[in-house]
Amino acid sequence: MVSPLARRRAVQHIVESGIGNSFQGCRALGLNRSSYYYVPHLCERSRQICEQVVDKSRGHPRYGYRRITALMHRDGQEVSHKRVQRVRRNEGLQVSKKQKKMRRVGQSSSLRKQAEYANHVWSWDFFGDEVEGSNGSRMLTLIDEYTRQWLAVHAAWSIRAVDVIKVVEGAMEHYGVPEHIRSDNGPEFIAYCIEDWLKDNQIESMYIKPGSPWENAYIESYHDKLRDEHLNREIYCSLAEAKVLLESFRIEYNQQRIHSSLGYQTPSEFAADCRTALRAIPISIGTASNSRSIRKRTLTKSTELYS
Repeated sequence: MVSPLARRRAVQHIVESGIGNSFQGCRALGLNRSSYYYVPHLCERSRQICEQVVDKSRGHPRYGYRRITALMHRDGQEVSHKRVQRVRRNEGLQVSKKQKKMRRVGQSSSLRKQAEYANHVWSWDFFGDEVEGSNGSRMLTLIDEYTRQWLAVHAAWSIRAVDVIKVVEGAMEHYGVPEHIRSDNGPEFIAYCIEDWLKDNQIESMYIKPGSPWENAYIESYHDKLRDEHLNREIYCSLAEAKVLLESFRIEYNQQRIHSSLGYQTPSEFAADCRTALRAIPISIGTASNSRSIRKRTLTKSTELYS
């Protein structure tokens, strides 16, 4: 209790609870009586800034002060991040999150391929959540590691390998064909039909080492955001409701949620600004001949862009 605001609140509590008067409380806490009786007078602009910070913080309770500052800058409001932090602290709107300390069981000797452009490396993984009145559901999520776009989500009681193919084909029709897909060694991802389908479309699979989730860091980080900002705030009463809410959050994630790693742009804005290879253009999926022709054009385009 070192700030004058905290001491004023403590003295006010002493007076209201009948423990003592203001003189006794100020003397006990080392607070000047003029500071206790001081009434701050905010100008109209400062009052509006405070209201906007509080409104945005309550609308996005899991956002920190830096992200709230970036949202205000996008709205044309020039404000310092220190001021936003001070307002949130005074209103008790700080975000606290306990991180689990995870110890790596071993060092990875392989170099993880980094995404260098859109549709270079995609990641997919499964995620579980509870549905009221059931044992829970499974969710398949698919993201682009370069643009951070959430490409697809599929929720069901059980997901088979053929369901995985349908979900990825739907994403490829809208976003293009990836060159690599990163995943763990789950039974759905190592099925023979998955491997044959990837070969037909000339997509290279990248499997992480067993027990090494840090090698699939982008999808793991995304799942953490999904849990913190959405699943912990929602209760699914049915599988249909889960699908609707997840799709709504996916659209918000791509078009409204800003990312510090993207220069506080949304994934959709970053994907529109970055120069991608011709492979990112949506095409029809299914034949290996199409994939080979796209591959040749992509290599030619990539040579022009990155030479």
